[in-house]
Amino acid sequence: PALPGLPPRLPHPPAPPLTVFCPQLGRYSALFLGVAYGAKRYSYLKPRAEEERRIAAEEKKKQDERKRIERELAEAQDDSILK
Repeated sequence: PALPGLPPRLPHPPAPPLTVFCPQLGRYSALFLGVAYGAKRYSYLKPRAEEERRIAAEEKKKQDERKRIERELAEAQDDSILK
């Protein structure tokens, strides 16, 4: 029933079929796409990170070896006969 002075109400348009089928289709689609993107990005970045860790480990070994040699040289200079 329309109120006096107001135009009559029109019926609601029919809902699109996808929203009737699954109201949260957009949300789950975005979630799935995000997971797929994350997996692809992880598989792309993982080898690079492993290579960076390998290089950092090699550099640390070299640096530790340099420090050990410097320490031995310093000890050798301190261990003189003239003490």
